[in-house]
Amino acid sequence: MNVEYINPFIEASQSVWTMMTGNKPVLGKVYLKKVPYQSDDVAVIVGLTGKIRGQVVISMSTGTALKVVSSMMGGMPVPELDEISKSAISELGNMIMGNTATILASRGIGIEITPPSLLIGEKMLITPAHMTTICVPLLLEGDDPIEINVSLEQ
Repeated sequence: MNVEYINPFIEASQSVWTMMTGNKPVLGKVYLKKVPYQSDDVAVIVGLTGKIRGQVVISMSTGTALKVVSSMMGGMPVPELDEISKSAISELGNMIMGNTATILASRGIGIEITPPSLLIGEKMLITPAHMTTICVPLLLEGDDPIEINVSLEQ
């Protein structure tokens, strides 16, 4: 997988998280993920078409999702993933992918993104068919991990 495709995902993710939560996430070690892989309890899935094709799965625990939504709402306590919280997490994924598409376009790589799909559940197993998956781990304040899993067609 071409590194010029992955760097925009990192750049956009850190920028959007910082803007929306006030905390810049720390980039962990980027690695190739074995497929199938288990997702955390909350996953936003966005499809990619155009010069690069595939999907991105942004996953986090329910606890992390609640903290993120609370930060997005100015620190207001969020006790459960209600409809507003779910919408906020989906929109966060949409913003990350929209910024990624803009960065890629500025580099001559045109892509389109699908609307985000939000999945919530325990022990979800993700199996991107005929794609290579690169995991971009981010650590938020308090060491709450979030994974940006980029699966691209080979």
